[in-house]
Amino acid sequence: MDSLQLLIIGVLGFVIVLAGTIFIARRRLLPPAPTRQLPAEPTPSDSVEPPAVPTDEPEPAPGTTLERPEAPTTRMARLRRKLAGSNNPLARGLLSILSSDRLDADAWDDFEATLITSDLGVGPTQELTEALRRELSIEGVSDSAKAKQVLRDELLKLVNPSFDRSLKVEGADGKPGVVLVVGVNGTGKTTTIGKLSRVLVAEDKSVVLGAADTFRAAAAEQLQTWGDRVGVPTVRGPEGGDPAAVAYQAVQRGIDDGADVVIVDTAGRLHTKTGLMDELGKIKRVIEKLAPVTEVLLLLDATTGQNGLIQARVFAEVVQITGIVLSKLDGSAKGGIVVQVQRELGVPVKLIGLGEGVDDLVPFEAEQFVDALLSE
Repeated sequence: MDSLQLLIIGVLGFVIVLAGTIFIARRRLLPPAPTRQLPAEPTPSDSVEPPAVPTDEPEPAPGTTLERPEAPTTRMARLRRKLAGSNNPLARGLLSILSSDRLDADAWDDFEATLITSDLGVGPTQELTEALRRELSIEGVSDSAKAKQVLRDELLKLVNPSFDRSLKVEGADGKPGVVLVVGVNGTGKTTTIGKLSRVLVAEDKSVVLGAADTFRAAAAEQLQTWGDRVGVPTVRGPEGGDPAAVAYQAVQRGIDDGADVVIVDTAGRLHTKTGLMDELGKIKRVIEKLAPVTEVLLLLDATTGQNGLIQARVFAEVVQITGIVLSKLDGSAKGGIVVQVQRELGVPVKLIGLGEGVDDLVPFEAEQFVDALLSE
């Protein structure tokens, strides 16, 4: 082997060694490849503590300005305007009796028919009619002010001002109050929860929202949007995931953050679906592994009338309803549902929705409601 061949072999060896050195150095500089972990499927049960679900909510959009909700006391000014006048069937029926020159049998029959169509119910209608006939036969209707006062007093008895309508949002032993909101699809449940969070924030309470309506597309995003507007965190899980696991984590988040109130949005459900109603009962039991549920609010659409009462009965069989929220109780609603649903469940109407505005959810007050109906 001559000197030229030795030189070529030497050069090739040098190149191979240099390339290997560079390759090893570059490998050492690269970060290690991430290890992929598959998330565990949350499977809470009544007998074991449910596993965690993701609780990291996305940051609010850049530039989001926190809103200061309207104080509840100033919202009542809109109640009279939205319930008064001839657009409301119940108000129309009540005012018709005051405008009658003669209260004969036909006038009373028309009065009863109007009240029944306003969803006051047969029993309450008969009670009100009999009381008015008795009182007005003594007082007469020639003095419209006296007649109106009699009507107000009798109607107020039906609405029942003795009910405790305060929201039970105070927890015990350092734990937050827990509000569970239930109702069928289409009643505006998620929107109402967003509005309720605004009511509580206006009262200087810290709130955590639980987006346990995991089966309706974009429900969690909708609730998060409401929360972001007033600086309220929203605990979410995977779409289609277990609602009970999300509810559990929302309450845990409230405990960890020292929040005053946790509001849980339950999965939208048809009240005729037995399996889904059973799941609702499980949600409540799972939550109470951490903290008592202090309020169970049933949301009803005030325009649905008798169908709303059917829904109320079924929900009351699954969870102990403590209060009712009536949405869409504006000029087009059949206001008699207030009396009927309270009698049906033995629990009070606590909140009413009066429109599409963000602050159109107000505490229900019996006297304000009656006075609004009798406004001309």
